[in-house]
Amino acid sequence: MKPTALSRYLIEAQHQGHINADLRLLLEVVARACKTISSAVGKGALGDVLGDAGSGNVQGEAQKKLDVLSNEILLEANEWGGHLAGLASEEMEHAHAIPSSYPRGNYLLLFDPLDGSSNIDVNVSVGTIFSVLRCPDGVTEPRDEHFLQPGSAQVCAGYTVYGPSTILVLTFGRGTHMFTLDREQGSFILTRSDVQVPEDTREFAINMSNQRFWQAPMQAYIRDLLAGKTGPRGKDFNMRWIASMVSEVHRILTRGGIFMYPTDNKDPSKAGRLRLMYEANPMGFILEQAGGACSTGRGRMLDVMPEGLHQRIPVFLGSRNEVAEAERYHLNHDHGSA
Repeated sequence: MKPTALSRYLIEAQHQGHINADLRLLLEVVARACKTISSAVGKGALGDVLGDAGSGNVQGEAQKKLDVLSNEILLEANEWGGHLAGLASEEMEHAHAIPSSYPRGNYLLLFDPLDGSSNIDVNVSVGTIFSVLRCPDGVTEPRDEHFLQPGSAQVCAGYTVYGPSTILVLTFGRGTHMFTLDREQGSFILTRSDVQVPEDTREFAINMSNQRFWQAPMQAYIRDLLAGKTGPRGKDFNMRWIASMVSEVHRILTRGGIFMYPTDNKDPSKAGRLRLMYEANPMGFILEQAGGACSTGRGRMLDVMPEGLHQRIPVFLGSRNEVAEAERYHLNHDHGSA
């Protein structure tokens, strides 16, 4: 059978009534931008893209050169196509309006242009995460508040992981699918359709250096995982940690696992480390569509009503039964039964 390119896959989805023409064209534009970012990542030091940019983003974090470049690539590629009413980026404080000289569409695009960028200089996989929402009816000049929709309202979500191969993972609510970039042809080719995450796992991913800051239910949950076969869980677990959410989630999609960044007391002003709109919601949507689960530790993440464009949230993603187990520890503690 002839390999299916992303463009053909999207056209067929449109013919089947699963997406409309505007969403198809929007996804093709995002995919082209990701190919450009992939090329820049692949050049590394040869392209003078390593190291700090000498600037900070809205969260006060130091930006890498590739953070800035990736953000510019996605903005430039998407603002003139006529498919969007507005954009929002993790790297910018407020939503970005479509210039008045360009046509406008009915979608809102949110993105983390380069997730895991702290790994750039040591040649570890990084990625791009994106989410698509509908612009509210009657809104012609979308502002920050118009992006504040729950994850369950997402029309589409995806990520690209720039690793030994460049892989685009995509869902528009009808399963989760993987496309691998054929560098010779310059096209994303469907390589896995209807990905399914195993319901059970013996693998977890968490930043153990923060353990001393965790809340009591999280301490108890990890303690029981580490107890292994002789502990209450009755089996041994392996731990993984890459410090790139895209890479962590991609591993889970490939072979199962649970990824966690819980609430801690390290910085009381932050409810969690990861951003709801740019990271947690799109990854949660992707994993749910692959048979996995997403939670804040105390409920379904995609049901959370956002309060701010850069809101942070505790995150539990991955194999359905293990996410439920982590959630059980938190809920039992809250109810005084732990």
